[in-house]
Amino acid sequence: MHLTLPTWLTLARIAMVPVFVAAFFLPVESANVICTALFAAAAITDWLDGWLARRLGQISDFGAFLDPVADKLMVAAALVLLVEADPTPWIGVPAVVIIGREIAISALREWMAQIGSRATVAVSAVGKVKTALQMLALLLLLYHEPLWGLPTRTLGIVALVIAAVLTLWSMLVYLAAAWRVLNK
Repeated sequence: MHLTLPTWLTLARIAMVPVFVAAFFLPVESANVICTALFAAAAITDWLDGWLARRLGQISDFGAFLDPVADKLMVAAALVLLVEADPTPWIGVPAVVIIGREIAISALREWMAQIGSRATVAVSAVGKVKTALQMLALLLLLYHEPLWGLPTRTLGIVALVIAAVLTLWSMLVYLAAAWRVLNK
């Protein structure tokens, strides 16, 4: 197997996860800034590796498999850490919804791939909006200090709750698409 630049970027994102977790627990005042920067770098790298893969014609089955794994690892790590730091229902419930949906949809995609219908559960527009809002929410919550007078924690919680609602909506879209295929 030949590793392409986009795949190396994805592997770097996976390698960032333990660094991100360690940074979260650093006993320094700027730990939140470091974590936010690492998470932002992971989000940018996620966009960049996909763009490069398409632009350079380096799309591979391995990269297509690995990219969502890297995303889910970083998002799940961030959610678990945020719940640990602030164990409130406003963060805990959306975290469980988001992580639970990722597990369920990953299983659904695997199952649909086995029956030759993976395209049925491809990423939807709702899923893309959910992902963007989720990333914004996590960045705000990781930073958690007022920024330019904006209450980042409050805005992050609102964005996370909305992302969780969109998460459920996108899951229903995927399930409906799969249901149509399974009932033929």
